[in-house]
Amino acid sequence: MWPNGWARGAVTSSMPPDHRPGGVPLSVLDTSPIVSGSTAREALGNSLDLARCAERLGYHRYWVAEHHGMRGVAAAATAVVVGRIADATARIRVGSGAVLLPNHAPMVVAEQFGTLEAFHPGRIDLGVGRALGGSRRSADAVRSADERAALTFPEQLRELVDQFDPAADPAVRAVPAPGNRPSIWLLGSSDVSGELAGSTGLPYAFAHHLRPEGAPTALELYRNGFSPSPVCPEPTVLVSVALIAADSDERAQWLAGSTRLKVLGRHRGRRILLPSPQEAAAHLWTADDRAAVEGAAGRVLVGSPDTLVGLLQDVVDGTGADELAITTPIHAHEDRCRSYELVAGIGRRLTSYREARSSAT
Repeated sequence: MWPNGWARGAVTSSMPPDHRPGGVPLSVLDTSPIVSGSTAREALGNSLDLARCAERLGYHRYWVAEHHGMRGVAAAATAVVVGRIADATARIRVGSGAVLLPNHAPMVVAEQFGTLEAFHPGRIDLGVGRALGGSRRSADAVRSADERAALTFPEQLRELVDQFDPAADPAVRAVPAPGNRPSIWLLGSSDVSGELAGSTGLPYAFAHHLRPEGAPTALELYRNGFSPSPVCPEPTVLVSVALIAADSDERAQWLAGSTRLKVLGRHRGRRILLPSPQEAAAHLWTADDRAAVEGAAGRVLVGSPDTLVGLLQDVVDGTGADELAITTPIHAHEDRCRSYELVAGIGRRLTSYREARSSAT
């Protein structure tokens, strides 16, 4: 869509530096969950602790989401959380998964993330999405519907990218942006987002944990329509996966009871905070209950590392993912940290899409 415009920008690589044969880089996608019995302050503190843990374990990125008006999610002020985590870590890339662009003026986003990149050069990712991040009522409280619709999403995205281009001439310049360009990703779960990411020469992150059935078509459209750019010379795909790991399959299934009970509550019209696995175990599950949660809860991969390595390899093989971002819906913070600890070594056991393709040819 804008190949000439890209040529004016800074040349940086979107590929993880440790992308090499014999493994798939792993990253973290965090929503700062407020679970039953906790507070937003505790949730944000847990995110900070988990980010430090992820860096020690060798995870490549740490992305935080944007949500509004959801009482079970503390991730709302995305740029603030990204800055705090980047301050508290030294090497891991930190970014948004995603900033929901219709909720913001592109210039303000460029100012925020240009500033973050200036403070933490080479470590900031700006993942951009087009969802509302909550109910329409919440979105209207963040930014009016008229403001959200003033430009189409592709126009908003182009305006944002141009702010980081020293050769572009926006009406008003986001002063911290030129020369401080983060790695910009497009996030989505639809055919439209796949086509847009490809035509604009951006790396693409697909929300597999939300809509796995949409991955084949969206990623095919992305790759087939990809227009190389200096910042992303070839199609680059990150896939998010919801996953619960424990030392045994039995323990992992017990921890996953929390997610199943939360899904059941949503199915019954009750929005509840993520319950403890003890609460889930005490629930008297009927056959109807189990049938109600089977589809949605089944999107979460559950098991010990030996079980999960095969399940994750299936995701890599089915999507051609260059990188996996793991989100982990576990009630207790120590169990969530343990899950990421167990998963950290799995990436080296996976065969990357590029490696498999190279071997086949």
